[in-house]
Amino acid sequence: MIQRFAGVTPTRSRAVAHDDLVFTVAVAPDPVSPSMYEQSVKALSRIDESLALCGTDKSKILSVIVYITDVKRKGEMNRAWDEWVDPKNPPMRACLGVELEPPHIVEIVVTAVK
Repeated sequence: MIQRFAGVTPTRSRAVAHDDLVFTVAVAPDPVSPSMYEQSVKALSRIDESLALCGTDKSKILSVIVYITDVKRKGEMNRAWDEWVDPKNPPMRACLGVELEPPHIVEIVVTAVK
């Protein structure tokens, strides 16, 4: 059975639980800063909230896909990631450059276990 969990505020941030897996997507909440670092920090914070809502946490993340609009600014996102991730148990991560719905420049998709 699939359980859908709305984001903390109505945006594109959402979470879905299916059996023992959790899938969540997060963007920075409004108002949206033009800073890649700040948007990454806020989106990662939303990941924490969504995972907690679904009964899990970042230590149980299996994989992460980070979509960013400007690969040249990936270092800003990496800084936020390094501050957030558990360095003893980092999940697999891919970072892709794509066009996102403005004003968002970072979107994060996570798969985790409960």
